[in-house]
Amino acid sequence: MTIDRRFSAALLAPVAAIAVSGCGINSVPTAQEEAKAKWADVQAQYQRRADLIPNLVSTVKGYAAQEKTVLTDVTNARARATGIQLSGADLQDPAKVKAFADAQAQLSGSLGRLLAVSESYPELKSSDQFLALQSQLEGTENRIAVARRDYNEAVRSYNTLIRTFPTAIGAKVFHGAQPMQPFEASAGAANAPTVQF
Repeated sequence: MTIDRRFSAALLAPVAAIAVSGCGINSVPTAQEEAKAKWADVQAQYQRRADLIPNLVSTVKGYAAQEKTVLTDVTNARARATGIQLSGADLQDPAKVKAFADAQAQLSGSLGRLLAVSESYPELKSSDQFLALQSQLEGTENRIAVARRDYNEAVRSYNTLIRTFPTAIGAKVFHGAQPMQPFEASAGAANAPTVQF
């Protein structure tokens, strides 16, 4: 009788291990951490942009002193955008993700107006420092787009994992998993900024 129990236990152990492994014990936290890492990449690119802005503003300021409103808007938008930080836990709160996205969209609009203002100043457009900063800023905008795309893909993967059988069971029972919010463009983000001279 003991041999039968040992034999049964030996057969049940692998079956239990396979059943538990299919419930997302390891895959759910792995996918969640991947999404959080991708969000950190998004924040790093936004920080890079925020770090470039003071140099760009001071360069433009020397040439376009009368455009104080645009320069002030960029500075204020940068302060608002860098003032909103999201932790990994905040990625499940749609309101916090939207507030972050809206602040970044305002900064993008202000930067667009600043770069458009530069078109009126031929000396500024030919300044090596301005051209280098403009190029870095454009490269950063591309990096931001790639980082947001990668983050959204990681969130899609995680959200799919916690909603599909059998990992949905383990995600709820073992991890209390909640869906993460993808990065979405703010309302009006598709519209080009208006510039008036």
